[in-house]
Amino acid sequence: MANLFTLVLVKRFGLKRLRKSNLKGARLQDAKLEGADLRCADLHDANLSGADLRNANLEDAKLDEAILRRSYFDGADLSNATLIEANLTQANLIEANLTGANLIGAILYEANLRRAILTGADLSGANLVGANVASADLTEADLTRASLTRAALSTASLTKANLSDARLAMAKLTNANLTGTDLTGADLRDADLTNANLTEANLAGAILDGVIGAEFTGALNVPERYLKD
Repeated sequence: MANLFTLVLVKRFGLKRLRKSNLKGARLQDAKLEGADLRCADLHDANLSGADLRNANLEDAKLDEAILRRSYFDGADLSNATLIEANLTQANLIEANLTGANLIGAILYEANLRRAILTGADLSGANLVGANVASADLTEADLTRASLTRAALSTASLTKANLSDARLAMAKLTNANLTGTDLTGADLRDADLTNANLTEANLAGAILDGVIGAEFTGALNVPERYLKD
């Protein structure tokens, strides 16, 4: 249930008048903020666990170290927002716009990012273990050292994304577009790459043991041991 602070805040300002609000450390668990205007709001270290922020506008908002476990951001605009080390465990971000968002070190364990837009987003060091990122647009996203073990990335666009030293063991990348993707040093053990496009993907130093359905034609720097019959 939303706390008294949330109710007073919404009653006083309304959902459409929260732009640039200072909500640092606010306790907003289970808050009903669907469609709210939170552009440029400061929600650093706020607790929004279970909150409903569907279709909310959080463009340029600050959510660093915020607790967003099991929150709903479906269709929300989080473009250029900062979510450094935010906890988004099992959060729902279906079709959310995270273009240019900063998610360095964020926890997205088992989060649902289906069809989300993450073009140019920084997810370096992020935890996406078991996350559903199917059909998401990660064009030119930075996923350096990110953990994507068992993540679902089917039909996702990872064109020119940086996945160097990323952990992708047992990830599902069927029909994914990995054109020009940097996979240097990436761990792809037992990943499913059936029908994935690896044209000009850089696989120097990648671990490919047990990879399923991979077609390395057009890929760059494939370790020689994986090319032997």
